[in-house]
Amino acid sequence: MLTNNKIKFIKSLEHKKYRKQHACYVVEGEKMVLELLQSKYSLLELYITDAFMQKHPALIPTQPVPVKVDEKTLKKASHLQTATQALALVAIKDGEILLPKANELALALDHIQDPGNLGTIIRSALWFGIKTIYCSIDTVDVYNPKVVQATMGALFRVNVVYTDLDRLIEQAKKEHLPLIGTRLDGTNLYQEKLPNGGIILMGNESKGLSVNLSQHLDFSLLIPSFPAETRQMESLNVSVATALVLAEFRRQQI
Repeated sequence: MLTNNKIKFIKSLEHKKYRKQHACYVVEGEKMVLELLQSKYSLLELYITDAFMQKHPALIPTQPVPVKVDEKTLKKASHLQTATQALALVAIKDGEILLPKANELALALDHIQDPGNLGTIIRSALWFGIKTIYCSIDTVDVYNPKVVQATMGALFRVNVVYTDLDRLIEQAKKEHLPLIGTRLDGTNLYQEKLPNGGIILMGNESKGLSVNLSQHLDFSLLIPSFPAETRQMESLNVSVATALVLAEFRRQQI
């Protein structure tokens, strides 16, 4: 049964303070919950409608025992605007902070603030085969409901960890891993011979990469506007820029 107290608890998880306190977060919607059920994430509670159960009987777990609720009741606990057929509480897990191997690419995100941007970056990372994303401590919480929803399930397949990026860069330099970033004074992305592996650093939506991180770049790249001499805007959206950089890395590896 989905009690009023439980509904209040689920709604409280919109806030980072309570997610951290209870070490769990909300996943909801048919696609998202299906992705979750096929992942290795630790499911704490599952609330589903009869329609969801009948549609996906093979994926319904025996533990924890799912709680059947009607859509009207489930909507009261939902963070979504539209009705949902499934909602889960998931344990927050600590990601393992390992440097990428010599020929692997990883992403590092510096002070990304918009939940939609972070979610979209995670989704793009999965598409282009990125296994690990390092986030600065001040990057928006990956378990924010808007971030979780924007990943469209990619969150369950990419290792997202929060760490001190300055220390990460120090370790990467000791291992001679290439450090790549975008700058307005960089060289044309499409004219540069890119390394097979390394860490791609993407900066804050308005300020870009911090000075401390920028000074360590081995490759400073510019995504050119068209035509190049008549730039219409100061910069691209960071999630769009990330996808373009990843696409060019993978294109050169074909």
